[in-house]
Amino acid sequence: MSERNFVQNFDWGLIGLTFTLAAMGMVTLYSAVNAEGESFQKILVVKQLVWYCVGTAIMTVSLLFNYKSFDRWASAIYWICMIQLTAVLFVGKYVAGSRRWLALGPISVQPSELAKIAVIVMLARYYAKMVNPKGLGWRDLFYPFMITGIPFALIVRQPDLGTAMLILLIAASVTLFVKIEIRSLTYLTLAGLMSAPLLWFCLKGYQKQRILTFLDPDRDPLGAGYHIIQSKIAIGSGMLSGKGLLKGTQNALSFLPEQHTDFIFSVMSEEMGFVGSLSVILVFLMLIVWGLNIAYGCRDPFGTILSVGVTAMIFWQAFINIGMVMGLMPVVGVPLPFISYGGSSVMTMMTCIAILMNVSMRRFTIE
Repeated sequence: MSERNFVQNFDWGLIGLTFTLAAMGMVTLYSAVNAEGESFQKILVVKQLVWYCVGTAIMTVSLLFNYKSFDRWASAIYWICMIQLTAVLFVGKYVAGSRRWLALGPISVQPSELAKIAVIVMLARYYAKMVNPKGLGWRDLFYPFMITGIPFALIVRQPDLGTAMLILLIAASVTLFVKIEIRSLTYLTLAGLMSAPLLWFCLKGYQKQRILTFLDPDRDPLGAGYHIIQSKIAIGSGMLSGKGLLKGTQNALSFLPEQHTDFIFSVMSEEMGFVGSLSVILVFLMLIVWGLNIAYGCRDPFGTILSVGVTAMIFWQAFINIGMVMGLMPVVGVPLPFISYGGSSVMTMMTCIAILMNVSMRRFTIE
């Protein structure tokens, strides 16, 4: 792609929405860690900024390569991620009762974040060759089940049920977009409904507790229900316009747990109120619609499915996180895209934007 075409096809709207969310996240993060002390505050904010700079650099370089390179390298990307997930179970860092991170010197990475993109790429590669106007039969879905099932099982073993379920939701979204035969879809739905009660017995004790707490947070207000009760108090106390930046009492008095990661939306709601929270949600909606529009305009099946996959990933993460902190869903460890603190999360989201940007710049060409 020539320099002139590069500038002409550059998707300024997509990058604008991304950096808007990133800016909102940096401001909220600065406030969320205010109670932890000035030195800790500076360290986390600087780290997050560095991750965004690295992500932006990688995204810029990746735009020089055609997104179809993912098609050729899909298997390698997938199996490298599976090896990393396997390594986590044996040599991963043990934090808060689970192994989710690999320590690479001073840096810790979370392979389950990258696994989401690997699954999307592999599914896009397979479905692009299997597109059928009549829909896919149950035999056609065996390979996608294997692609999704391997990382799902490895992530559940960490244990990280939230990320594992997120991979299932992404895979289901992509599969439904490609289209399934009505009969096959009926069988799958019935099988899912019949197996759902059995899954209860496969859950660990704390996972069952989270579901019961979701149904009735007041059953254990000082234990399992503490997180969600404090989160709802913070969101409600923000009212229309919020208490102001750095003035959230739930955050300042450290009532909110994980206030800079999973529950950062609660901090935002308390300090910026309904107006600020709604603004963030609207930006997310614009980003999701933008991603679907890129998919709609792409002439290449692989690029279309790839765009749908990464857009579904952004949607489900935002939907689950916001629903979780509002008490509409069980508490799971799913970060809010572009807002929550975390290097692996930032890099994964910037990779998603790089993919969408790449498809957007080349969607009207067939190479």
